[in-house]
Amino acid sequence: MDVRNIVAVIPAAGIGKRVGANIPKQYLLLRDKTIIEHSLTPFLEHPDIQRVIVSVAHNDQWFTHLSLANHPKIEVVQGGAERVDSVMAALNIIDADDYVLVHDAARPCISSEDINKLISTVRGNLNGAILACKVRDTMKRSNSRQSIEGTVDRENLWHALTPQMFLNAQLCDAINRCQQPEKITDEASALEMAGVTVNVVEGRSDNLKVTREEDLKLAAFYLSQGE
Repeated sequence: MDVRNIVAVIPAAGIGKRVGANIPKQYLLLRDKTIIEHSLTPFLEHPDIQRVIVSVAHNDQWFTHLSLANHPKIEVVQGGAERVDSVMAALNIIDADDYVLVHDAARPCISSEDINKLISTVRGNLNGAILACKVRDTMKRSNSRQSIEGTVDRENLWHALTPQMFLNAQLCDAINRCQQPEKITDEASALEMAGVTVNVVEGRSDNLKVTREEDLKLAAFYLSQGE
């Protein structure tokens, strides 16, 4: 059995202006807890995850006031200007042979079942993998004038989700070798550019990322169903 340690990494240095709030979106309240508390809890409670590293902005004034900030699994590092910088700040304090699970701070509806499925898949074949859900709607490609140029075949198309799980050494190497870091939109994209195989694990479609104001109501509904 693969006995490597598993470390969760939560980049939380972003501002999230599209939500329209005057504080970073991960600190907005959602059913009496902040979004980031919902996002962190499944990893803190998971028996196979030894550490949870949170990357916060240098001027963050909210995280230390959370009830779970002093949880024994949690470690805090200073994030950077871009998501990849915040991820790397955490990866740099993780052993090369450890697995890392990178999860968005603004995905509060992640289920323990999906985390288990992802861990089991990666441990089973050593390839990195991401949670994703199949595209269900008809996909259109437009031009810069918002006119439709064509319909995109949705077969084998997936919405990428988090967490995404890789060996730390492999992920660090892919990010460090990337010639165009601005094109790293998620961790899988760094490995794709390095020519490394990344697998897809089908996850729940309710694992949404809170990006806009209307997402808050939907996330609250999903959480209420889980309770």
